[in-house]
Parts: sequence; structure tokens; C-alpha cells
Amino acid sequence: MQLFYNPDIAAQDKTATFPKDESKHIVKVLRKKAGDLLDITNGSGNFFKAEITTASPSGCTVRILHVTQEKALPYKLHMAVAPTKLNDRYEWFLEKATEIGITEITPVICDHSERKVIKEDRYERILQSAMKQSLKAHIPKLNPAVTFSEFIELQKNFEGVKYIAHCEETLKYSLKQKLEPGGTNLILIGPEGDFSTSEIELALSASFTPVMLGSSRLRTETAAVVAVHSVAFTNE
Repeated sequence: MQLFYNPDIAAQDKTATFPKDESKHIVKVLRKKAGDLLDITNGSGNFFKAEITTASPSGCTVRILHVTQEKALPYKLHMAVAPTKLNDRYEWFLEKATEIGITEITPVICDHSERKVIKEDRYERILQSAMKQSLKAHIPKLNPAVTFSEFIELQKNFEGVKYIAHCEETLKYSLKQKLEPGGTNLILIGPEGDFSTSEIELALSASFTPVMLGSSRLRTETAAVVAVHSVAFTNE
């Protein structure tokens, strides 16, 4: 099954038109023609079975034949992860987190961050590709990058459980022992140089629970994927 993405299709729509880039891919690269069937998602929970009516590379149009709804995740997970020095490692995290199951992602710029600028458009394309590859109908929400202090302030009214995974030798709990099925979780993962002491103190003062992800010291992107999988596994 090959899945296409069109965020502009609503569940009640009878027809739809793809934007130029996706239309060109469908018609010129894949050589789809009028009468061919496509499987489409809008990233908001719907799958569509559609028939191409106009195979134009500037605006491929389809007729919606059938609509189904994908069940949402039985939990909500917001991962706040510092951008990695090497951008491809962060993109790997985005891809794997989408495949496993996640609802929201925020890049957080920390005191020890070596990368302070992200390519939001590219990250969005990574999420779209991973959603299609894993045949999902929900795309994670990607938030703009913010500083650590800004992020903590934004989460002061967060309705759920907040965790910070850091490497300092202080009191920490096992994430897997703290997690419970269902509910809403927010997990902070720091950069290669870890969070600064002042950042950890700020998070703890904002009711974040300090956690560890095992006995090994993990790279940022590995720690983030381990956290995502821990939440998903808890909800199986």
C-alpha cells in the first residue's frame, strides 16, 4: 500500500485536488492516470480511498470513494528534545518517533546546545514521510523551536505528567516505573552536553519529575526514541 498525504481533505469532502509538487510526483514520477485508485490520509485521522479524475501534474484531482477513521493513540506524548549537533540524528529521531507513536514535538534550545537553528520545513517533510511509510493517519504536531526557559513557561499549565531526563548524579526515578497507561506525558531530553544545572533546577521548580532511561549514557536522539518507545510499550 502506497499512502499519499493531502492535509486539505476533510472527512465530508467528495473531491480533492493535490498541490503542484505532490501532483507532479503522482502523475510524472509514478505515472498515475485517470481511473487509478489512491490511498490518502489528511494527517488528522482519516484514510481516503479515491479515484483520479484529472491526472494533471499541476493539479491532480480525485473523487473520494470511501472514508475511514484511524483510532487515535490511547495516550498523548509531547517530546521536547534539544536539536542535535548533527542534523541527521534529529531527523532520525523525528522519523522513528512518528513510526512508534507520538502526538507533539518541540525542539528546545538549551544552554549547551550547539545547534540553535532548525529547518522547520524539512522537519515537517520528515514527519510526513514517516507517517506515510508507517501507514498512519495522524501526523505529530511540530512546534517552533523555543529556548528552554520559554518552554518551561509555556508548560506551566500543562495538564499531565512532566518529566526531565538528565545525567546529573542526583535523585532520579526510572521512567518505566513512573509511566502509567493512558494519560498525557511530557518528556524533556537535553543536548549532547546535557542540561545545565540551572535548567534542571528550573524544571524541578516547575514540577518536572527527574527520570533516568536506564543504566547506559545515551545520545540525545537515542534517549528520545527510548522514551517514546517506553510510553508506547506501557500502553500496549
